[in-house]
Amino acid sequence: MQQIVNFILRNKTFLLFALLLFISVILTIQSHSYHRSRFINSANFLSGGVYNTSNTVSDYFGLKEQNELLQEENNILKSILFNAEKNIDSSFIDSLNFKNHYKFTTARVHRNSYSKTNNILLLNKGKNDSIKQDFGVVSSKGIIGIIEKTNANNATVLSILNTTSSISAQLKKTNHFGSLKWDGLSPNNIQLSEIPKIAPVALGDTIVTSGRSSIFPKDIPVGIISNFKLDTAENYYEIEISLFNDMTNIEHVYIIENKDAKHIKNLLDKNE
Repeated sequence: MQQIVNFILRNKTFLLFALLLFISVILTIQSHSYHRSRFINSANFLSGGVYNTSNTVSDYFGLKEQNELLQEENNILKSILFNAEKNIDSSFIDSLNFKNHYKFTTARVHRNSYSKTNNILLLNKGKNDSIKQDFGVVSSKGIIGIIEKTNANNATVLSILNTTSSISAQLKKTNHFGSLKWDGLSPNNIQLSEIPKIAPVALGDTIVTSGRSSIFPKDIPVGIISNFKLDTAENYYEIEISLFNDMTNIEHVYIIENKDAKHIKNLLDKNE
């Protein structure tokens, strides 16, 4: 307390000047409309800047939450897209015709390998989230792989960059289909085989999933044709595909459950 008193005594002249200056400024602002308006505008500018900065900081720290919300919204849209039953002559999606064959679950990639020959991904969803073996995995850009193993909280994915993986795919512009298999070389490319030579193959054509398995819906993007040639017997094409996905940079994915998969498998088993 004594230090405060000593400070006031030492600086009494300056403090008196500051007090009188403050009073004169207040009186000037109150008695002159021009000065009052300038003061208000300056105060608004200052407070606006503070609020903008505060909102910018809040928005930055809220990006994770917003990304999760957007992912959930995308999840809903994907469910609508792949569950829609469209009439041939219809130009719109009728929500009354949804039969919900597919269920989409969002997940995050905790680990991703792409430099080996048998690459896998580790996801943050597992049995507790009703995730099972042979569920499909995609991203917003296209196909990722197939669920291989699960525990309570995690699942491993057999990446399309795995030499043991084989997925049915087709030319988007026709119904000619074949098998997607990786040659173990570039993480940016995958190979499509068993496309007959009568198929109208061209550079730049889009490759999508064929829907001929119980894992993936039809028309999920894979990539575009970057090169092709006939095999040694000249009966089928060997096609090089440039992937839409950057498989070295995967963070958010969608797990696809085909609700009819069990019935389809039972039906196929009976016919074998």
